[in-house]
Amino acid sequence: MSIGILGSGNIGSAFARALARAEMSAVIANSRGPSSLQPLEMELQPFIKAATLEDAAAADIVLVAVNWTKLSGALSGRKSWNGRIVIDANNPIEAPLFKPAELGGRLSSEVFADLVPGARVVKAFNHLAAKLISDDPRSDGGRRVLFYSGDDAAAKAEVGALIDRLGFAGVDLGALSVGGRLAQFPGGPLPLLNLVKIG
Repeated sequence: MSIGILGSGNIGSAFARALARAEMSAVIANSRGPSSLQPLEMELQPFIKAATLEDAAAADIVLVAVNWTKLSGALSGRKSWNGRIVIDANNPIEAPLFKPAELGGRLSSEVFADLVPGARVVKAFNHLAAKLISDDPRSDGGRRVLFYSGDDAAAKAEVGALIDRLGFAGVDLGALSVGGRLAQFPGGPLPLLNLVKIG
């Protein structure tokens, strides 16, 4: 399955590095255009290639990691995602103030899902510091834990397999209404926990 990355900030770049480390190919895009991504492309060649937002969004699996206030603009104009898997790696907070976004009592994943109509949304890759995503996931005799959740069993299975291929120990938190709340930052109890599964 093809992989696209929307967003080249800390999490998007860390995910790209994790893919390259596992010798997996993907395209990555940001709002500034492919030329702004040439240094990252050179670092991670031949596995990661710079692309347009449209090309990255057309992949079978699309990881979205965009500043919360820019999410709507980055995802606008795509009327339907036609059942493709979209990984929500976003948190409703951003530098430099780190003030939580007003979600009107909803989970951030619920807000995100409304921006990707027709997608099968899986929440993942948002709860660890970026460096822990890009670094070797083997630690202390085990594998670093990555939580994920979603409402589509087949989509979760695909993301779980991807997490495993990257060397992490995936832990399925269940439905978005449960896992999205547990892994949401700020507010959830799981973000920034650096857990290792032994055995």
